[in-house]
Amino acid sequence: MARNDRQDRGRDRDREESELVEKLVGINRVAKVVKGGRRFGFAAIVVVGDQRGRVGHGAGKAREVPEAIRKATEAAKRSMIRVPLREGRTLHHDINGRFGAGRVTLRAAPAGTGIIAGGPMRAIFEALGVHDVVAKSLGTSNPHNMIKATFDALTNVQSPRAIASKRGKKVAEIFGRAPQGDAAEAAATE
Repeated sequence: MARNDRQDRGRDRDREESELVEKLVGINRVAKVVKGGRRFGFAAIVVVGDQRGRVGHGAGKAREVPEAIRKATEAAKRSMIRVPLREGRTLHHDINGRFGAGRVTLRAAPAGTGIIAGGPMRAIFEALGVHDVVAKSLGTSNPHNMIKATFDALTNVQSPRAIASKRGKKVAEIFGRAPQGDAAEAAATE
């Protein structure tokens, strides 16, 4: 019985990993000068997501490009975070993020806007499953810092349901819409 459970879990994990979308953000080639000439190395940045609210990023270095991409992908799978999405297509609220010299502003957008973001941020939103967002990168254009600043912002996105549960209120109260019974009582006491 325990062996079958283990096999089922293994199959579930394989199915989950096959549903992940991998986006290669960039590859950098570096050279080390040695006695016989130059030794080349490669560094890769990868963003991985399930297009349903989970996304991660990773970097990998190796002597060959495929090995660097594989290492970066594994690092991205390990660092995945969950981001609450409104209606499965956009963010719940506007938010800023920063990392080093990288500063980003992410804004929720109405349906049909599309992904208005450049470079590494676009890859993050496509892997995350966001369909409508407006993003602006301020400061550095270094892809490492842009990605980390975007993840800083995404980790601080909160859904109204989470905020309501923290405050011990209902979601309607968070939006300023008091339930009908309370409004009638408030009017009667005035």
